[in-house]
Amino acid sequence: MEFNYIDIHSHLNFPDFDKDREDVIDKMKSEGIGTICVGADLKTSRECVELADKYENIWATIGVHPNDSEEDFREEDYLELVKNKRVVGVGECGLDYFRTKGEPIIEKKRQRDLFEKQIQFAIKNNLPLMIHARDSYDDILDILISYKKEFGDKVCGNIHFFAGSKDTAKKFIEIGFTISFSGVITFTNDYDEAVKYVPIDKIMPDSDSPFVAPAPFRGKRNEPFYIKEIVKRIAEIKELDLETVKEQMVKNAIKLFKLPITNL
Repeated sequence: MEFNYIDIHSHLNFPDFDKDREDVIDKMKSEGIGTICVGADLKTSRECVELADKYENIWATIGVHPNDSEEDFREEDYLELVKNKRVVGVGECGLDYFRTKGEPIIEKKRQRDLFEKQIQFAIKNNLPLMIHARDSYDDILDILISYKKEFGDKVCGNIHFFAGSKDTAKKFIEIGFTISFSGVITFTNDYDEAVKYVPIDKIMPDSDSPFVAPAPFRGKRNEPFYIKEIVKRIAEIKELDLETVKEQMVKNAIKLFKLPITNL
């Protein structure tokens, strides 16, 4: 299968797709669209791997979301999953200070411990991180920099659904991470400067479907098929040829996640 687009972050396993998942995936195939199904806990990680095993245009990441799950990350629970060649990353993991539960100091420590366990797991298994960052960019940078000092390029990954400033994007690029933008960039100009700044070989699109559909589909269930609108907007903001951007976005996903695609 040849790929025209890779949506690097979706949740096709979610119940939102239970009634028409097969149709959604068939529509993706018809347009050469692939996606990475992102786990949020052990159950959803297993679901993503099952989808990746079944469909050639789906891959999976495995891990625990900072606050959508009450689970800890127990390495032994993921040892079998990580052996699967369709697993291309660890996450989504990170820090989310927008919705903290309980005492903030205790909750932030819990999230940090959870994040660090997954960083260590990713290093051991030579996998990139799929990072969830909300109101927490500075702390995530501090943690990643500390691990980069010890482990160098073994610490790599992508900052998913980036909603920060140009200066923050610059800091992540400087430590070798990529940045992905969601459908938000299609209906606000708030992140145009960040999109313009991020080098074309360090930027990717992510739908975060079923959430946050891009214009002109706002208010509908999002799906990887709509990734085309995000790529189109990236090309417009960067004032680059759409075909060039499409091709580079796929190359970027292949490089970071070591996707077994040979059409480029």
